[in-house]
Amino acid sequence: MPNYSTTDIRNVALVGHQSSGKTSLGDAILHVTGTTNRLGDVNAKSSHLDFMDEEKNRGCSIDSALIHVSHKGRQINVVDTPGAPDFIGPAIAALAGVETAICVISATAGIEVNTRRMMERAKEHGVGRVIVINKIEANPDCASVVAAVQELFGNECQPMNLSANKGRAVIGCFQNTEGQSDILDVASAHTALIERVIEADEAMMEQYLETGEVDVAKLGSVVAKAIVAGTFIPILFTDARGEVGATELLDFIAEYTPSPLEGKQRVLKVDETETPIKPDKSEKLVGQVFKVFSDPKSNIKYSVCRIHSGSLKSDSQMYVGDDRKSQRPGQLHKLQGAEHPEIEEGIAGDIIAMAKVEAHTGDVIRSDGGGGTITMPKFPHPMFSLAIEPKSRGDADKVSGALARFCDEDPCFIADRDTVTHELVIRGVGDLHLRSILSRMAQYFKLEVNTKPPKIPYRETITGSVKDVEYTHKKQTGGAGQFGRVIIAMEPNERGAGYEFIDEIFGGAIDLSFRPSVDKGIQAQMKEGVIAGYPVVDVKVRLTDGKTHPVDSKDIAFQIAGREAFKKAFMQCKPVLLEPIVHVEVTVPNDKVGDIQGDLASRRGRPEGQEMLPGGLSVISARVPLAEMADYHSRLSSITGGQGSYAMELSHYENVPGNVQQQIIDNARKAREEARAS
Repeated sequence: MPNYSTTDIRNVALVGHQSSGKTSLGDAILHVTGTTNRLGDVNAKSSHLDFMDEEKNRGCSIDSALIHVSHKGRQINVVDTPGAPDFIGPAIAALAGVETAICVISATAGIEVNTRRMMERAKEHGVGRVIVINKIEANPDCASVVAAVQELFGNECQPMNLSANKGRAVIGCFQNTEGQSDILDVASAHTALIERVIEADEAMMEQYLETGEVDVAKLGSVVAKAIVAGTFIPILFTDARGEVGATELLDFIAEYTPSPLEGKQRVLKVDETETPIKPDKSEKLVGQVFKVFSDPKSNIKYSVCRIHSGSLKSDSQMYVGDDRKSQRPGQLHKLQGAEHPEIEEGIAGDIIAMAKVEAHTGDVIRSDGGGGTITMPKFPHPMFSLAIEPKSRGDADKVSGALARFCDEDPCFIADRDTVTHELVIRGVGDLHLRSILSRMAQYFKLEVNTKPPKIPYRETITGSVKDVEYTHKKQTGGAGQFGRVIIAMEPNERGAGYEFIDEIFGGAIDLSFRPSVDKGIQAQMKEGVIAGYPVVDVKVRLTDGKTHPVDSKDIAFQIAGREAFKKAFMQCKPVLLEPIVHVEVTVPNDKVGDIQGDLASRRGRPEGQEMLPGGLSVISARVPLAEMADYHSRLSSITGGQGSYAMELSHYENVPGNVQQQIIDNARKAREEARAS
C-alpha cells in the first residue's frame, strides 16, 4: 500500500516546443530531490528521460516518459512529453492523465508553435495551466518573453517568481515584496499577482476592495482553485541545466497545484448517461489508459493508466473497454524513466503501469464492467502519408504485425491498405514522425521497407449517355464452347449514388440465370477502371437485350460479355477522371498570410475565408485537390519557419481539368506498359 493518499498526489505534464528544456527540467527535478545521484544531460545522451536509442540519436524526445518524486510530503508524478510538432500525439495524450500542464518556454526562443498548440489543448481539455520560462541564464532579461506571454494568453498569466542575479537565481513575488529582479519590479509583480488570484474567491475580493489588503497566508489555498478555473496562469522561471529554480518549481507544485480532488473532474459516460467520477479510494475502480508502449529490451507491453477512483492491485479483476471478459493486471509498476519498479497497489489519483494487459489508448478500466468512455483530448488527424513495401517479399506479414504494434502505441499513426490503389499506406503527423517509426521498425524488428508517395485515389465516371452497345463473346474449343451476347445502355448516375444495374429484358433473350453474370462482369471491370485503372463510380447500366446459346452459354461467357460491353460503352460516354478535393485550414502568423494564399492558389486551391486569432495568428480556409498537397507539410514549414500548422479532411470529388486528366491517363498507360515489359 502506498505511503501517501490521494490528497498528497500531484500530477503534472511538461509540455511545450522542442528544445525548450522540458527533458532537462525533468532531469533536474530527479536530481534536486535526490532521486538520482547524477544530473542527466540530453546533449551527453545521459538523460534519465530520453532513454530510447532513437531519442539519443535524434537528440529529442519522441515519446512521453514518466517519473515520480517525493517533495514536501507530496507524491509528484511528472510526464515529460515530446516538443517536436511531429510527435505531438503523446503530448496531447498526457493531458488525460494529469491535473496540470506545465508549458515550458525557452527564454531565448520565446513562444513557438507547440507552445500555442499545447496551451490551447490544455485549455480545451480543462487542465490547469502553468508557464515555466526556462534557460534564463542565457537570457536573464526576458521581460519581452513575459510581455509576449501576456499578450497571447492574457493577463491571467502573472509571475509567481522572477529571474534574478543574471539568471543564476529566482526571487519569489507571492509572499515577497522586496528584492532585486532582472526583469520586473518585485512589489509591482506582487500586487498584480494578488489581484489576479483573489478573483477566484469573492469574499477575499470584497475584503481587498474594501481595505486594500489581503492575508497572503490564507490566499495560498485559493491558488489551486484559480488555476483550475483558468483565471490564473502562474509564470515561474528556471534554468534547468544549472538547476536554477528547480526546487522552487517543486515547492510551487507541492503547495499550489491542484490535487486529484481539486482538479478537473472526469466524467464516465455509458450510453447517454454521464456520471461524475469521485476520486476516492473507497469507490469502485475506474481508470483510463493514456499511454501504451512496449519495452524494447523485454518486448513486454505496458499500459499506463490514470486511476480516477478506487484502487488496483495485481490480483484485482478488471474489465478493459467494452470487453466482457475480465483481466488481471498482473504486475503493477511505477515508471521511473527506463526503470519499471514494481508496486503492490495503485490508488485513486495515481498513475501506474500494467504489464501484459490488452488495452489501447483511451480505454476505460473498471472493476464492475459495463464499458463506457472518458473524454480524451482531441488528437490531430494524421495528414502526412507514405506508401511502403517490404524490401524482402517474405517480410509482408512481419511488417503488418510491426505496424499494428505502432498503431496500438501511437494515437496519431495509422497504417492500412488502400482499397483503391492497393498500396500499404502509413499516415502520421509529418515526415519526421513516419521516418522515426520506420527507423524503430528497422531497429527493433529488423525490417526494412521502400517508401514512395502514395497514389492519389482518383475515380472514373462518365458525363454522357449511350444506347444499344453490343458485345458478343464467342469462343470455340474442341469440346463445349463459350457464348454470350449482351446489349446495354449506359448513363451517368447522380454524384455519390454509386452503381445501378437495371434488368430491362422482357422475355427470354438472355436466360434469367445468366443476367446476374452480366452484372458481375460489369462490377469486376468497374473495380479495375477503364481509362486509367481507377474504380468507376456513379454509372447506371441497363441490360436491354442479348442472346443465349442452348449449349455454349455459361456464367463465364456472360461475365466476359458484360465486362467488354461496359468498356465499350464507357468510352462512348465522355469519360472523365474525378479527383479528391480536401478542405484545408492553415494557421499561420499574420505576416505570412499573403505567402500562404499565393502558395495555395498555385496548387489550384480555392480560398473560402480567413479568420483572425489572438496573438497575431490567422486561419486560412481553402479547398485544394489532394494531389497538390503531397509536399505541403515541408512547404508550409519552409514558408513560416516552422510556425505554421494545418489540418485537412476529405471534402468531395470533382472533375479533373482536361490537361491534368490526359497527363494522368498517359502516366497510367506508361506504367501498364512497363509492368508488362517486366
